[in-house]
Amino acid sequence: MLKREDYKIVLARLKENRHFIQAIIGPRQVGKTTLALQVMQVLNLPSHYASADEPGLHQSNWLEQQWEVARLQIQRPNQNVLLVLDEIQKITEWSTQVKRLWDEDTRAKRFVKVLLLGSAPLLIQKGLSESLAGRFEVLPIRHWTYKEMHTAFKWSIEQYIYYGGYPGAATLISDETRWKHYIRDSLIETTISKDILSLTHVQKPALLRQLFYLGCLYSGQILSYQKMTGQLQDAGNTTTLSHYLELLSASGLLTGLQKYAGQVVRQRGSSPKFLVQNTALLTASSGHTFLEAQKDREFWGRLLESAIGAYLFNQTVGKNINLFYWRDGNEEVDFILQSGKKLIAIEVKSGKSKEQHSGMAAFQKKFNPYRILLVGNQGMKPEQFLSMPVEKLFSNE
Repeated sequence: MLKREDYKIVLARLKENRHFIQAIIGPRQVGKTTLALQVMQVLNLPSHYASADEPGLHQSNWLEQQWEVARLQIQRPNQNVLLVLDEIQKITEWSTQVKRLWDEDTRAKRFVKVLLLGSAPLLIQKGLSESLAGRFEVLPIRHWTYKEMHTAFKWSIEQYIYYGGYPGAATLISDETRWKHYIRDSLIETTISKDILSLTHVQKPALLRQLFYLGCLYSGQILSYQKMTGQLQDAGNTTTLSHYLELLSASGLLTGLQKYAGQVVRQRGSSPKFLVQNTALLTASSGHTFLEAQKDREFWGRLLESAIGAYLFNQTVGKNINLFYWRDGNEEVDFILQSGKKLIAIEVKSGKSKEQHSGMAAFQKKFNPYRILLVGNQGMKPEQFLSMPVEKLFSNE
């Protein structure tokens, strides 16, 4: 199995002598467990792995039992041992228990290195911040990139744009019906039911699901909350929709980009631009086959823009880079990256009919971006752009 770049970061952190809990959080099926097991194989330490992703394992004493297994592997003073706890958010009051056990080891000078894995980022982050302040570091793990899928499975750029970045589903693409069922049942529904509804109070579960599928339908497009309420049953108010979109975004499914305006207040009040975080979520929810999608110019253009947007979103998580869109009347720029005072404007030449309203010149005149880029026809090839680290866009090299 391919070792992702994050593998090197996790391995380096665990080799350090600094006393921190390491937390790996991210969507389902992006390789968190595989990464942890790879690290265990090469770290050359006594180690113990346990997963709470089993029915009924919600008791806090389960966590203490696993911790004791790790402690018992310490054979001599100052010896390190690695404890990996997967799907930690499934344990009731997990953060309080981890704090107590971690502090006990600190006082007793027991060197238990702890690696926490979780696929409910909002819940994990809340527990870390409330109970474990000053004791942890977070490494977000995101969806697989084109470069990673090409290296691991020899995928073409067209395959990546359509099938997205779920490595576990890669062997199923020869049977598209089976592949779509896997994405819908094992990824979409499992994420919504297990990582959102069972762990977070949601008053209108049906509305949250509707919002997700509406977002897939309009991925790459701007939709006002007023228009959303007109297409959703029992939609409630905009605050509810905004909150549900935040839950979907944190779980790795669907996000709503905000408009760049140079003023934070105006950004928060803007109509969101829907964006799937993995194009598999869009295509599995559509009626298009791989071949049909490539022949449908409008649909393929939307897929390409969604693939570029998903890459930018995933690559900016946990970094000092913000992602927006920009629109003024009929003029629009697909994506805006902001790092400090530097702005990068990105237009995707996708074949969609809206391209005649490109607002790059207007944005450039108003905001003087550090760099403007065109991806697609007559611009940078999608495979080239999707293989480039986002940080490089801000570099002078």
